[in-house]
Amino acid sequence: MTDLPKQMKGIQIQEPGGPEVLALTVCDIPTIANSEVLIKVHAAGVNRPDCLQRAGLYIAPENASALPGLEVSGEIVATGTNAGKWNVGDKVVALTHGGGYAEYCTAEHSHCLPWPIGLSSEEAAALPETTFTVYHNLIERGELKQGESVLIHGGSSGIGSTAIQIARATGARVIVTAGNTEKCNYCLRLGADFAINYNEIDFVKEISVIQNDSGVDVVLDMVAGSYVKRNVGLLAPDGRYIMIAFLGGIKAELNFGQFLTKRLAMKGSTLRPQSVAQKAAIAAQVHTHVWPLVEDRKVTSNIYASFPLADASKAHRLMESSAHLGKIVLKII
Repeated sequence: MTDLPKQMKGIQIQEPGGPEVLALTVCDIPTIANSEVLIKVHAAGVNRPDCLQRAGLYIAPENASALPGLEVSGEIVATGTNAGKWNVGDKVVALTHGGGYAEYCTAEHSHCLPWPIGLSSEEAAALPETTFTVYHNLIERGELKQGESVLIHGGSSGIGSTAIQIARATGARVIVTAGNTEKCNYCLRLGADFAINYNEIDFVKEISVIQNDSGVDVVLDMVAGSYVKRNVGLLAPDGRYIMIAFLGGIKAELNFGQFLTKRLAMKGSTLRPQSVAQKAAIAAQVHTHVWPLVEDRKVTSNIYASFPLADASKAHRLMESSAHLGKIVLKII
């Protein structure tokens, strides 16, 4: 690291609050552990957990960077003594433990994947958080299979966009909800079989018609709250309810009798608190099963907007407006 600068530009959360608390500052380049690599960041993805961390609603783990940012694309400029197959000069994408909103960022070597050929830095940076989350929850935990049906809430979000494409590639019937006609049409273009505008149509009644009252096999839910009871009612026998966020609230009232009579399973997970080994295992599965789809352009990042690093606050305002279709990124180089 002797040829590297000692300091870098990064986005600091000055205090809990709105997007205006994000400030471009000069700070020290992070040091790497034996199992880590140092990445010169080309672009960084913007995700809901970043906004929650900024607002003070999500506390980062003690060993995480104080800077936000959970996914990057870039070039490896230094490696630890136990950094696996990676070498200085390799171009990678990485799931980070924070710190992505900066010119340099560390990542566990096992959480890095090759930068897919032909993708821009923004497209590459937008892959890790969504592909890791969707594959782990929809395929590994949700056990979605060819010929089954899946209901995806928030279909036009970054997670939703990726979930549509992975579910479609799996051979499932894909039903999504979204908040307006433009978002529904976007989901249909991505490969959804049905897109329901939840502001105009009762999605429970509509799905009952679509499925002839047979229910859906898997629900991928980032809303929770009042949706929980409705989602449980929509599940088919042996259905799986996968909860990955709770934008609609953390509490719900349920009749658990349905879990017994329909043999239902409810599972929840979030990515960041998982161990290094757990995330490495997810990375390996994504590399095997999702990266070929990315290379064949069957799974794409769908970049809605890109901002310079200094405009991170604008990126957060857009994220929280929910006006975007797909992913938002910060361009560093």
